Amino acid sequence: MCKICLTILLFFSFSWQSEVFPAPTKESANGNQDQPKKGWTFGVLPALSYNSDLGFQYGGVVNFFNFGDGSTYPGYMHSLYAEVSRYTRGTGVNRLFYDTEYLVPGLRITADLGYYTEKALDFYGFNGYNSLYNRDLENESHHQYISRMYYSHERSVFRFSLDLQGSLAGSHLRWVAGAGLMNTSIAPVDVDALNEGRDEDEMLPDVPGLMERYADWGIISQEELEAGWTNYLKLGIVYDSRDNEPNPMSGIWSEAVLLAVPSFLGSEFSYSRISLTYRQYFTLVENDLSLAYRLNYHGTVNGDVPFFMLPYMIYSFSQSSNTDGLGGARTLRGVSRNRVVGEGVVFGNLELRWKFHRMNFFNQSLYFGLNGFVDTGRVVQKRKIDQEPGSPFFDEYSDGLEEMHTALGAGLRVAMNKNFVFGADYGMPLDKRDGNGGLYIGLNYLF
Repeated sequence: MCKICLTILLFFSFSWQSEVFPAPTKESANGNQDQPKKGWTFGVLPALSYNSDLGFQYGGVVNFFNFGDGSTYPGYMHSLYAEVSRYTRGTGVNRLFYDTEYLVPGLRITADLGYYTEKALDFYGFNGYNSLYNRDLENESHHQYISRMYYSHERSVFRFSLDLQGSLAGSHLRWVAGAGLMNTSIAPVDVDALNEGRDEDEMLPDVPGLMERYADWGIISQEELEAGWTNYLKLGIVYDSRDNEPNPMSGIWSEAVLLAVPSFLGSEFSYSRISLTYRQYFTLVENDLSLAYRLNYHGTVNGDVPFFMLPYMIYSFSQSSNTDGLGGARTLRGVSRNRVVGEGVVFGNLELRWKFHRMNFFNQSLYFGLNGFVDTGRVVQKRKIDQEPGSPFFDEYSDGLEEMHTALGAGLRVAMNKNFVFGADYGMPLDKRDGNGGLYIGLNYLF
């Protein structure tokens, strides 16, 4: 098994040191001693991954780390991450992310610049199970078939954010402040573009999707479809006692973040939302086995949130380019992406993590891990919709009471120098209304 993992890592990554290290000792070569890193290292990863929601990914990722004189290892002094990639379902990622606690003394600075395109972003309506997901509408062989893109729409987002953190008390409690600019464009799926080069029997029909029907019924307004600028301010508090950020073995990470979108900043809409997160990590077997869990609440405080921002997840900062809502790779693995959308949602993740093998290879410290998980969540604040008898939503798309959306799964991790983590997770929902399961291959642990 370890040989298979090593082959995967060597195929997908390459690393380089700006400092020259002595050859590993016999003890370190056997993986019993982890040499501190100094200076600059980087990991290069061809973005050849797979996500059940997005398809196959191709492109390139590079992550530079500076460990200085080695005294901060496994923590880094500077991290610079760049990605240019595309997915076969039409998603495009163009991202530059910088993170440091050493550029300005006393401040953690994170800057995130990106442009993201979605040719077929999942849209299943609002309020979880209150919106019926009928997979037969996407099934060409079924008499109810409408289109394979019925539960999809097009979206592009330009996003820039700058977040600061500083100490409030001791080494664990910090304040958070930030600002961001987002420009969003929304459109129906471009059927003509997707049909280009297809055989006639494979072509998509030019019919309205669910988003367009919601607009016709007045559930989504014309102003929301026009989207535009979302410029925000962010303020919060963070408690962080983790022993290692990429994969903690102990500690707590908790935060409360308020995001305000005022009209005076040029935003098309005005509202505020809050996010409350609690994570905790327990060592079960020293260095090798840990238990981690995450609890989160996202809710609307005031104002009218446009439909395209309801799935947007708020954190002090995010290391992922994917900030969409419940369902998919970053929240409920195995549940269809954005399946659980409302004015307020709660979710939780429970994960058992086992590092089953360590080794040093060309002065790079590697470990291999397995994890098993349970992910669950639901809508707790519903978007207001006319569900009275006689309304089109009630007649065609209302489907009972909302409840927990739960998935079970397992994953594999290969980590280099405790910071560059390659992983794969597979999740399966317990309810068929949440999809058919998902495989996610990419970087980092979920939390």
